[in-house]
Amino acid sequence: MMKMLIVLICAFAIIAADSTFAGNTSEGFKDSIFQTQNLKPIDSQSPIKIGDKAPDFTLPSIGGTQVSLGSYIGRKNVVLSFVPAAWTPVCSEQWPGYNILKDEFERLETVLLGITTDNIPTLFAWTEQMGGVWFPVLSDFWPHGAVSREYGILRSSGVSERALFLIDKRGIIRYMDIHDINERPSTEQLMKELAKLKE
Repeated sequence: MMKMLIVLICAFAIIAADSTFAGNTSEGFKDSIFQTQNLKPIDSQSPIKIGDKAPDFTLPSIGGTQVSLGSYIGRKNVVLSFVPAAWTPVCSEQWPGYNILKDEFERLETVLLGITTDNIPTLFAWTEQMGGVWFPVLSDFWPHGAVSREYGILRSSGVSERALFLIDKRGIIRYMDIHDINERPSTEQLMKELAKLKE
């Protein structure tokens, strides 16, 4: 009975995250979002495949520290969430949407790392205006897009694809979704893939 209750609570949280503009945002913030036109859905060709070892990296975070993928190996699963640009509509919905699932990520022994090619001051201002996010936000600004390029998802315009990489505790890629840049990836599908790592 308790297990069923937990499943129902998680399902409700996932639906809420997928269908609402989550976080403590204000009407004024929504007016600051740059309205983009539809872009070519995918503009890169990643050589990375499920089962590959995830390329390690170290990037600066808005918290003032350097964050390395390798520091989580053996301790946590990792979800890399690459988004194209701060202050744009889909990105400004996607990341706050993960706030409601913080406890579920923790239960599944998973850390989320948010990555864009924006610089640190831009990322700091953007996430503050969104009401904050619980996960580290990292800048792939310089050398410009180096990590995005290594993962094969740097677009010709200099931003990354909208992409998710699920990496297990051994550092192996277990799921990836290089998504239509104009749409939010399914949170429900991501959580299903995460749950598989507990089986």
